[in-house]
Amino acid sequence: MDHVQNFAMGRWLLVLAYLTSAVGCALGLACTVQARYATTERSRWSWLALAAVSIGGVGIWVMHFIAMLGFETPGMPVRYDIPRTILSAVLSIAAVFLGLLVVGVNARFTWWRLLLGGLITGLAVNLMHYTGMWALQIKGSFGYNGAIVALSIVIAIIAATTALWFAVALDNLLPRLVAGLVMGAAVTGMHYTGMAAVQMTMDMSAPDPSGTEVFSFLFPVFVLAALAMAVPICAVLMAPPLSERNAAVAAEPPAEPALAGAHRN
Repeated sequence: MDHVQNFAMGRWLLVLAYLTSAVGCALGLACTVQARYATTERSRWSWLALAAVSIGGVGIWVMHFIAMLGFETPGMPVRYDIPRTILSAVLSIAAVFLGLLVVGVNARFTWWRLLLGGLITGLAVNLMHYTGMWALQIKGSFGYNGAIVALSIVIAIIAATTALWFAVALDNLLPRLVAGLVMGAAVTGMHYTGMAAVQMTMDMSAPDPSGTEVFSFLFPVFVLAALAMAVPICAVLMAPPLSERNAAVAAEPPAEPALAGAHRN
């Protein structure tokens, strides 16, 4: 394996990547909580869409390419295939939406929804990372260490499940903030674990890779990310207090007793 660098711009990039992920994930989880107490199907789907963009688009995808600013193959160019890069964003948002749909469909907490939602959301983190790496173009080739890849998957699933538990099972502001920090750690930790799994073989005789430098597309990405974050931030700030929605949910007649009576008959 040829020498590569993941911190060519310094360790501060790790901090920036983590903070970006934590903010995007915290905002997305706040939108997920709003979705669980939504009073209409249209409102619920809108909240979940905002959550998926915040987590999948900013918390995962933007974080990935911020971290990739520090990736370098000394003396040789690194490029990115733009269609594959865009595909990684679309897949990330769609997969996160699917995971959040499981836990955000209603206000009643169930373990099976949490575990399934955590599994899907954790796999969404991995899907984005390895699809994003598929867009990477270098002078040579690269593969992965299977054991470390498996570890990265486990890290993402466990931490994503924990973050969702903090957000939806513990009805308090502080646990929800902790949820964003935990999920940011999941995404960032998974990224650098996945990068540790990379095994590269450089070829000086190979032609220069085609594609775009990360700096060329990251600036417009930052602008889009800022706009993407502005919408859910305004929506969360303008939403009715959750205490009012909790009261409405508590007033709903439970469905379980009716089912139990049907079984007795």
